[in-house]
Order: sequence, then C-alpha cells, then structure tokens
Amino acid sequence: MALRSGWLPPTGQTRVTTRLTSHGATTPVNPLASRSGVLPGTSEGTYPLGGLRLSSSGPMSATVYAGRAVVQGPNVQGAYPVTLDADTVLTFGDGDPVNPRVDLVVLRIYDDEFDNLTRSEAALEIIKGQPKAQPSAPDAPPLSLPLFSVRVEKSASAGTGGIAWAAGAVTDLRTTLVGVGGILPVHNNAGVPGSYPGQYQDNDSAHYLQRWDGKGWVAYPKEIGGIAPNGTISTGGYPGQFRDNNGTLQRWNGNGWVSYQPPVEVETTANGVTPLNGWTVVSFSARRSRGLATVLVTVTRNGATINVDSAGNFNDEPLCTLPAGWRPAFDHESSACDGFGDGGAYISPSGQVNLRTWSSNGALVAGRNIRISATYVL
Repeated sequence: MALRSGWLPPTGQTRVTTRLTSHGATTPVNPLASRSGVLPGTSEGTYPLGGLRLSSSGPMSATVYAGRAVVQGPNVQGAYPVTLDADTVLTFGDGDPVNPRVDLVVLRIYDDEFDNLTRSEAALEIIKGQPKAQPSAPDAPPLSLPLFSVRVEKSASAGTGGIAWAAGAVTDLRTTLVGVGGILPVHNNAGVPGSYPGQYQDNDSAHYLQRWDGKGWVAYPKEIGGIAPNGTISTGGYPGQFRDNNGTLQRWNGNGWVSYQPPVEVETTANGVTPLNGWTVVSFSARRSRGLATVLVTVTRNGATINVDSAGNFNDEPLCTLPAGWRPAFDHESSACDGFGDGGAYISPSGQVNLRTWSSNGALVAGRNIRISATYVL
C-alpha cells in the first residue's frame, strides 16, 4: 500500500514523499493546530470531495481511492500530512452469525516517539465493531481520521452475497479542510465552528456562502449587498439593506424597515400616429407605466364636411392609427371634442381610432381640431 506521511519515519524521507505530502498551511482550529480532514477536489472538478472515497470491489471488499489528508495530533505533535497515491483494497471480516455490526474505516497515524507502539507510519485500517441488535460504529483510535462506517449484516460473507453495498451499507464520514484563508467546501462539517472572524465556507447543501462572525456562521449575502432571508435579522446594518419579511421585500432606512416600493418606470412618446384618409394629425402625446397607458391625440379634418343627424348618428369615421406598443389590450371607448361638439371614439386593439357619435345636428368641419383622450390597459 503506497501510503506516505511526511516527516514521520525516522529515516527514508524521500524527495517524492516530501512533494506528495507538501500540503501547506491548513484550516486552523487554534494557533498551533489545524483541522483533520481530506483535501477537496476531483480531476474533473465535478464534485467537492473525491479523495479517499470508497466503493465496493467485491462482496466483502472495497476500494479506497487515492487522495490527500491531514491528521492533526495534540499541539505538541503537530499535523501529519498523508497521501494515498494508489487505490487500495480493504477486506472486511465475515458477519457475526447472530447480530449485525458496524465497522469503521480510518486513516491512522502511528508515531512511536509519542505512542510507544514501535511503529512510525500511516495506515488505512478497519476498526471492527461489536455485533449487537442495534449496532453502532466503534470509537476511532487516537490520532486517526474516520473515513467511512460500513454495516456488516449478520452472516454476511462472500458466499451469502456479502455486504449490502447497494442498499446503503456505507456512511461517508469524511470531512474537508483547505489552506488557511481559503473557502472551505462543506462536507459533513457544516456545524463545525470557525476559528477566526472572516473565515468562509461554502455550504452547498444550503446553497450559500457563509462567513464566521466570531459566534456563528452567517449567510454571506445577509452581510453585504444581498437580501437577508426571512427571520434572520431584526435590525438593519446599514441604510439600503434589504430583507425578506414573510414574502414582502423591506428596506432598512436607518431607523426602521419599510416595505420596498420599486421606482415607477415611466415611458413617453410623441411619435408614431398614422393619419387616415381625410384627416391630419396635429399632435400626439402618450405616457405608460405598469401596463397602463394614457394617450391624447389631436386630428383635424382636411376633407369634406361630415354632417351629423339629429340623433347624433353617422357612419363610423376612421381618424388615425396608434403606434404599436401603445394600443389597448381590448376594445376601448373614449371621449372626443372639438369645442363645437363632442362625441365618442372607439379604439380597437389594432390601434385604429374611429369616431362613432357626435353632437346632434353637428358637423365635422375642416380646420377644426378634434381631441381624443383615453386611459386603458395595454
């Protein structure tokens, strides 16, 4: 098994081992110690943690894949960088005939200078659990990093089908660490306290970046520039901060939270009206905001006079066509007036404006300006 640990053996520290185990400073837990954990990353960059992963390779065996880790000892011992530079197969013992058990796969450090076990090396080990009706994983040995727990059912063996790999027999216990100052990708360690204010971790399960503020992990968008999630803050940190208050967006104005009203977007135009036969466009102005438009169009007659009977009836007279984007969503009736008479105009969704009624015994005379005003939903 090609398992290497830097500066551990009394002799034989090779240049290859030195390069492979040169991890640099790691995530601290105090001024003299770092976290234990596995360095993150995969060759494809697809997953946050690929090193020292485990998968079945037989009924009672599994492969632990190459990876790098750090196992932290007591402060006086320091941190042990470890590299598994080749995939390694582990074989589990057969199951107990009566009860299931849970085994623990660990990365373990032996250091004779401190433990007097006559070994100075790193090892991948299976710590065998106790068979019980309700089994639990055994305690990890001193100076070891738990990687996985594996449930071995009663009577499990190669001849009986082995470990139930596909049925969830394996529990991933690996945790991550990165160089000091780096953003830690969370893996089984979301609740581990930070070691200094300003430390960051990427909590992928919660889908946000977190910052350690000295007391707890704070969702980073809450700190600056983002919308604080519902129920997370009661007092704003700066004017202009936003929060979600049970579905209502609120803005901190320096003294209190105020329901946010976005600026009203207003558009205006004075162009685009097309006159129809017998009419000239004198002026046009329009304003729209939030799906509502107000238009005022003035036309003048340039053709023959149109007389109106005593009932105010005459054939609908097309006046002009409104530009696209300024037309009503459905048929709209509006008012029209020239100072001598008044009537009703119809505006269709196609934008055509027709004069439909006029004052009884009135007339549409050349040179008189007819003004049509309307407000409608676009």
